[in-house]
Amino acid sequence: MGVLVWLLIPLVAAIGGGLWGTWANRTRKARSDGPELDGYARFREAMEKSRTGARGA
Repeated sequence: MGVLVWLLIPLVAAIGGGLWGTWANRTRKARSDGPELDGYARFREAMEKSRTGARGA
């Protein structure tokens, strides 16, 4: 009987992990990349500005 308990532990963990993964990756209604893309655009502009001020080799 003890062996069955030890075999059930990974099974329960796998089912719990699958349920958590499904919940974590659920589609959210307010999912938007707007702020992240705006920040990336500002980063690229800043990198272009620093590149134009550098000396050429």
